[in-house]
Amino acid sequence: MFDRKVFIRALIVGIVMMLVLMGGVHFSVYLAHNDFLFGGMMITAVAGYLYGMDAARGYLASATAGAVIGIITALVGVGMSVALRDAQQNVIPFFTAICVLTAAIGGLFGQLSASIRAMGKR
Repeated sequence: MFDRKVFIRALIVGIVMMLVLMGGVHFSVYLAHNDFLFGGMMITAVAGYLYGMDAARGYLASATAGAVIGIITALVGVGMSVALRDAQQNVIPFFTAICVLTAAIGGLFGQLSASIRAMGKR
């Protein structure tokens, strides 16, 4: 069903990585122009993957939890970016939607990884 401990761990990893990215975007023009969206996508996908791999509760549960992790992580990151005036407010829905999708896909791949790992133990 839902593993709260793994969820919190993946969420903390996602939020910390997202805050580091947004801090880097604030101080680096290169990151702001080249890695803002891609970095956010990668961070949320990794957080979703971590949940799916560690929890191994099924594809639907992993994708759903990954999407929730993506929503929270993206809103924290883009909220910080808007607060620091590095991005405009109209970026919020676009950035959040993309991060939710990539985090859900990360959860699916995490579950796939857990399934492959379980097959190796048989």
